[in-house]
Amino acid sequence: MDAQSKAAAVETVTLTVAGEAPRQVPRGTQLGAELPSQVGGLPVLAALVNNDVAPLDMPLLVNAQVKPLTLADEEGWQVYRRTLCFLVAKVLHSDFPGVDCRVRQSFGHNALYWTWEVGAGERDAKVAALRAGVARLIAADEPIHHQLFAYADILERFQAGGQMDKVNLLAHRNPPYLALATCGDFYDLPQGVMATRTGVLRLFDLVPLQEGFVLEFPSVKTPTELDPMPPYDFLFEVYAEHLRWGEIIGIRNAGELNAAIADGSVLDVINTVEALHERRLASLADRVASKIPRPHVVLVAGPSSAGKTTFAMRLCTHLRVLGLKPTLISTDNYFVGDARNPRDEHGNLDYEHLDAVDRPRLNADILRLLKGETIPLRKFNFIQHEPYDSDETLSLDPGLGVLVIEGIHSLNPDLTPEIPRGEKFLIYVNALTQLAIDSNNRISTIDNRLLRRLVRDGQFRGRSPRETLRLWPSVRAGEEKWIFPFQHFADAVFNTALDYEIPVLKTLAGPLLNQIKPFHPEFVLARRLSCFLQNFSAMPMADVPTNSILREYLGESRLRYQS
Repeated sequence: MDAQSKAAAVETVTLTVAGEAPRQVPRGTQLGAELPSQVGGLPVLAALVNNDVAPLDMPLLVNAQVKPLTLADEEGWQVYRRTLCFLVAKVLHSDFPGVDCRVRQSFGHNALYWTWEVGAGERDAKVAALRAGVARLIAADEPIHHQLFAYADILERFQAGGQMDKVNLLAHRNPPYLALATCGDFYDLPQGVMATRTGVLRLFDLVPLQEGFVLEFPSVKTPTELDPMPPYDFLFEVYAEHLRWGEIIGIRNAGELNAAIADGSVLDVINTVEALHERRLASLADRVASKIPRPHVVLVAGPSSAGKTTFAMRLCTHLRVLGLKPTLISTDNYFVGDARNPRDEHGNLDYEHLDAVDRPRLNADILRLLKGETIPLRKFNFIQHEPYDSDETLSLDPGLGVLVIEGIHSLNPDLTPEIPRGEKFLIYVNALTQLAIDSNNRISTIDNRLLRRLVRDGQFRGRSPRETLRLWPSVRAGEEKWIFPFQHFADAVFNTALDYEIPVLKTLAGPLLNQIKPFHPEFVLARRLSCFLQNFSAMPMADVPTNSILREYLGESRLRYQS
C-alpha cells in the first residue's frame, strides 16, 4: 500500500449496514447521515453499532457493523419510551416548575404511571396542558443532542435548573465528563440513548389517573397504534402499598439510596424493608388460616426470579406460628426433563411451557397427600436436566396440614385441574419496586428480576451469564403467555421488591456482565444492565439478613432449599 492509500485508510472507516455491502465513509461522519430515515414505514430512532445502541448523531470513528433500530425492535422501543419520558420531563420543567412529578410503574408494555402533586380539581386540566405541551414539542421536530460536558459544568447546570434528583445521582460518582441529552435549554442525564429529533415520537397519549396520569405509547408488537391500556386495578393497590412503604423508608431514588449507603443509615433501611415484608407475610398467613372453609392447598405463582421459593418458605413459617402444619413442594421439581420438554417455534427447549411440567404426576401426588398418603419427594437435577424420585418422603397432617405449592404456573387452572377450587388459595408474587433512578427514569422491574436470575443462575444452576441472557427473551415470552394472563385469579398479591437490593446485586452481577464481550449477541443487553448499575453504589451481601428473599439469589440463607 502506497503512502496515499495509507493516508486514505486513516481518514475513512468501513461501514456495514445490515443488508448492504460494506463501504468506506469519512471518519467522523454522523451515523444518521448514512442510514435511511425509515425502515418498514417506521422512523429510524437509533442504531446498533458493533452490538451497542448508539444515537444517530454519533460520529463514526471505527469500523462499524450497523443495524437501524425502529419501534419494531426491542432496543428501538426502549429508545422511544426513554425519549418520550425526556419530553415529558422537559415540558414539566418549563411549564410547571417546582411541581413534584415522578414516573412510577409500568402498565404492561405500553404505559407508564406518573404521580403528580397537584390538587384533585386541577389534575385533568393540568394533564391536558402537559399533553398539549408535549404535542407541540413533537410537532416542532426539535433536535435532541448527545453532548459531552465536564462534571463540574453538569452539576452547575442541574443545580441552576433545580434538578436536584440529578445532582444527588451524581453525588457518589466521579467521571471527568458525561454525555447529557439536551433539547433547547433543557438538560438531562440520560439512562441510555435518545432519539435525535422530537418529531419521530409520533404516537403518545396522556390520560389522567388516580394521583397523576398514565403516559401511553406504542408497543413492539403494535408500533403504529396505541393499544388499549391493560387492566390495572388488580396490581394498583400493590403499587400503592409499596409507594407507602417508600415514604416510610424515606428512599425514593438511586441518589437517596446511595447517600444512605455512604452514611451507614442503609442498615435502618434494610431492617425496615424486611420488617414490612414480615408484617405482610403474617397478614397473608392469617388470611389463609381464617378462611372458611380453610383451604388445604396454597398455590404461589409469579414470573421468573420474583422470589416465589423464599416467599413460600417464609409463608410456611407463619402458618406454623398459627398452629398449622404446612408442607412445601416446588413445581420445578416436576419438570419433565429435556427429552420430553416442549420446544418453541425456533426449535429451542421451552422451559416456560405448561407442558414442561409433569402435570399428571403432580396432580396424582397432590391427591395422594390430601388423602393422607406418604409419597416420595420428587426432585429435578438442574445440571443433568432430569427428574428423579429421592429417598426422602412427604406427607400431610390430616387435620392441620396445608400443602404449599410454588411455581410459575400455579395460578393456571390447567396446572391442577383435579384439585377443587374451594381447596385452593392462590397467591401472586412479583417484584414491583417503587424505587426510581430519578424523577423521569424508572427502574424496570423486569431488569430487576433479570439481575436476580443472572446471579442465581451463575451460583446455583451452572448457567453462564451468556446463557442466562440468551434465554431471557424466551423466559419473557413464556411469562406473557403462561403467567400474566392468570394473575387476576389470585386471592392475594405479595410484592417481593426490596428497595436496597440493586446495590447488593451489583456486587455479584457486575463481574458476570463483564464476561460478555461486544462480539457476543447478548452484549447489547449486558451493556444496558452494566450502564444501569453505574447509578448505584455497591453494597456487601453480608448486610442482607439470612432469611431475606434476596438470599434466594445470593446464597448463605438460613432457610433450607431443596436441591
